[in-house]
Parts: sequence; structure tokens; C-alpha cells
Amino acid sequence: METKRIVVKVGTNVLTNKDNRILGPVLRELVRQISVLNERDVEVILVSSGSAIAGKEILGETSIQDPSIRRQVYSSVGQPRMMRHYYSLFHDYGMRCAQVLATKRDFDPGKHRENMINCYEGLLAEGITPIANEDDATSLTMSMFTDNDELASLVAELLDVDRLIILSDTNGLYTGHPDDEDSTQLKEVSVNQAVEQYVKASGKKEGEGRGGMASKLKIAKGTARKNIPTYIANGKLENVIVDIVDNKEIGTKFINKKEGSTTHSGKTPLPGIKVQ
Repeated sequence: METKRIVVKVGTNVLTNKDNRILGPVLRELVRQISVLNERDVEVILVSSGSAIAGKEILGETSIQDPSIRRQVYSSVGQPRMMRHYYSLFHDYGMRCAQVLATKRDFDPGKHRENMINCYEGLLAEGITPIANEDDATSLTMSMFTDNDELASLVAELLDVDRLIILSDTNGLYTGHPDDEDSTQLKEVSVNQAVEQYVKASGKKEGEGRGGMASKLKIAKGTARKNIPTYIANGKLENVIVDIVDNKEIGTKFINKKEGSTTHSGKTPLPGIKVQ
């Protein structure tokens, strides 16, 4: 099947180093790959995390006690910073990007949903790459997305894309902890396979992102059930998005029915250099 439109979700752990600093080379490689696909007339919608970490880098610790308000403040400060980075990088590659902030209610059937579809389709028709994130400033706690994996899945369904690619800081889904010698990477998973026992809950600190592998697994299966092949792969591997579009053996692929199997390519991660 020819790929003409994809959603790429990039997580906070991909965009940052161990000290929670935003990584310039990773952002640049991400945009470079989008430019390659753009030349091939593949439309890319980017769902990007990182605003809360970017805001925390600027503000440091705050005196705000309420965690929801603190997250709103971090994200509100960090979102324009992330877009500045993206705007500059897209400009370097002769491309344009746009910010699309959404709340969960925007996906409910009705005028909000239709309006959002019109916005995305209008941007894509003009060759502009939409960069989506949750509108943390206005999202109510009880109706927030579980994480940006859920947002990416909803956007993928909304725009009837050919693939959803979820970029994480691991190579895919493993039968145990990725660092354990006896763990093996699952190359392909059918939605009916019981693989949930391989995943443990993650203990993430504030600003590091809400989505762990358990969430990614649930979202990947749910999206694949809607006949959108979904991938979990390492976002710090060079050319990972283009390789997946080219059907190379990367990450873990989730499908609604049995297809061919895959193996890992063994590429090396990009070096980490912080963005000033």
C-alpha cells in the first residue's frame, strides 16, 4: 500500500537528554526526515511533546503548588519556545510549519471536529506541516488527553492517515526490560496478541511526559484496530521515519491482521547536543 499521509508522534524522552535538556540534533533530524518525505509528496502531521520540559528549562522550580496550574504555566511558557525551534528548522529546509493546539472536546462529533478537520486539510493543501499538541492552557484536568499518544491516535483517525509512528526512547516493545539480556524485541504484534504482561508502569518525574510503554501499547493496538498500521520505534535512530515509510525492518509494528514480520536494523543513536 502506498503511503501518502502519516502522523508522527515524538515524545519528550526523544527530544531530551538525561538532564532533561532539549536536543538540537534530534529536532533537526526529525525535520530533515519530514523534508525528505515532503519531496516525495508524503504528508506528515507531527504531534510533538516537549513544551512542559521546555518551559521548566526556562522557569526552573516554581512556587506554584497546584500540579495542574504548574503544568499549564510550564507548557504555556515552553510551547512558543518549541515552536521557535521548529519554525527555524523548517525554514532551514525551505518548509513551513503551523501550530495546532487541541483539547479533547475538539474531537467530539460536531462543529469543533469539522472545524479542526478543515484546519488540518487547509494546512496540508498548502504544503504546511501541522505541529499538534494539547492546549494545556485551556484543557480541563478531567478531560485532558491521557498523553500525546492518545492525541496522535485521534489525529490519525480524524485525518484517515496511512500510518501512525510513535517515536519513543526504546527500539520498540520487548518481552522484558529493554536492557535485560534475555529480553527480545517483538517485531510485529497483532491486535489480538496478549503482550500486555511484558510492560511495566513507568515512574516518570514531572515534565518528563505522561505516556509510558503501557500507554503506547494500548494506543498502538487501538489505532491498529482501525486499520491504521502503527509503529513504536526509537526516535533517536537516524532516518527512522523514512525507513518505516520505506517498509524497512524497524521498531515494533502493530497490525489488525497478520502481515509480514520484521527485524531490527541496528542503527546507532544520534549524538546529544543541547539547544541554547
